[in-house]
Amino acid sequence: MSFCCGASMLGTKGTLKHYRTQVHNVPLLFCPVCHRVEVHYKVENEYEILAEYAHGDGVSEIDFQDFVMEDEESIFCNCVNCEEEDPLDIVQSQIDMALDLLAFAKHIVDTKWEKELKKRLAVMSRRRTKLLQK
Repeated sequence: MSFCCGASMLGTKGTLKHYRTQVHNVPLLFCPVCHRVEVHYKVENEYEILAEYAHGDGVSEIDFQDFVMEDEESIFCNCVNCEEEDPLDIVQSQIDMALDLLAFAKHIVDTKWEKELKKRLAVMSRRRTKLLQK
């Protein structure tokens, strides 16, 4: 599990650009608060190797899934949420987890972490309100 802005990131797949080469279906971790994206740590080395070779060969597009055989379930098994889930369920899960962590942060008197979690809660609450209005 990877953390950002005080709580967990979402598991997803996406396209990354490595110089002039687009690598599709890369397992990623995404922060729903600050929108930071990083290659999932379980496939980080494979991504770097594939992207470098593709770029070196002058390939403009490549599909990560064609070369890496690890299945999606084993990659994302440690993620609290994945992007394919219902958006309202994801937001509610993120809010619940942030509230639990906020209680713990207060208990251990970690004011920096408390601030991060409160910011995360504010963003997730606004997102939840928008989803409920749809």
